[in-house]
Amino acid sequence: MRFLDGETRAALDALAALDGGTAPSGRADAAAALERVRAVRRLLRALEAEPAVLAAVREARDGGADWAEVAEAAGLSEGAAKQRWAGDDAAIAERREASRKRKRERPSSRPSELPGLSVAEAAAKLGVTAQAIYLRVSRGQLASRTVELPDGRKYKRVFPDGDAPED
Repeated sequence: MRFLDGETRAALDALAALDGGTAPSGRADAAAALERVRAVRRLLRALEAEPAVLAAVREARDGGADWAEVAEAAGLSEGAAKQRWAGDDAAIAERREASRKRKRERPSSRPSELPGLSVAEAAAKLGVTAQAIYLRVSRGQLASRTVELPDGRKYKRVFPDGDAPED
């Protein structure tokens, strides 16, 4: 496969070198397994950035293949294939950078430093269901408050051991 980039070729060769040996037992087995995981992930990252894929897509498109055929060959939706490979190098690079920028700016899915407990955490601590927590809050048996983050996300926080602190 001479069309592969040097980085991809090196990652493929490193993975192939790990293939076929008999695995030792115990801690050495775990270390060998983790090295295989690392090698597979390195190869996947290299393949994802492989210039030969873009070259092949452009060759297929120049040869008359439509985006649906390219998408099917790549295992993607037609829209995803266009997003990844349509346009010249500058347009593709611009889309990738815009995507990276959005990912950097996107908040984590779950904030880690909120006061009190989440409804699920409170339910687990008290050995009841989440619905029971909401019922106790509505009856005034549990203190709670809604915390709003600067980005607009809101979280219900429960304080089973006492009053909710003021904002």
